[in-house]
Amino acid sequence: MTSHTSREADAPVPVIAPRGDVDIEVVPTLQAQAGAALAEHGALILDAGGIDFADSSFLRLVLTLHDQGEFRIANPSIAVQRLLEVVGADAFLSIHPTVNAAREGHAG
Repeated sequence: MTSHTSREADAPVPVIAPRGDVDIEVVPTLQAQAGAALAEHGALILDAGGIDFADSSFLRLVLTLHDQGEFRIANPSIAVQRLLEVVGADAFLSIHPTVNAAREGHAG
């Protein structure tokens, strides 16, 4: 998992990019990173392009982050797209085709 953060007011929104399976074993670490970024910056982009599998713990995290601040999902993998579509979360989450589009706030 990688994370880019910045303290400058006009700096890009921080990005967290988990890779592989994002399940109950990985979510606590991801939650700590994402929560810290949202607390510090008030915004976060989750680059979901490298997620091969996501379970209900990932879904719970995404919904929690959505409630905590300006949260955007960029480049969702097929696995993430399917999960969000099945539960209808794609209807209200901020989902973007690329990280750049998420930074600019343009939905895809």
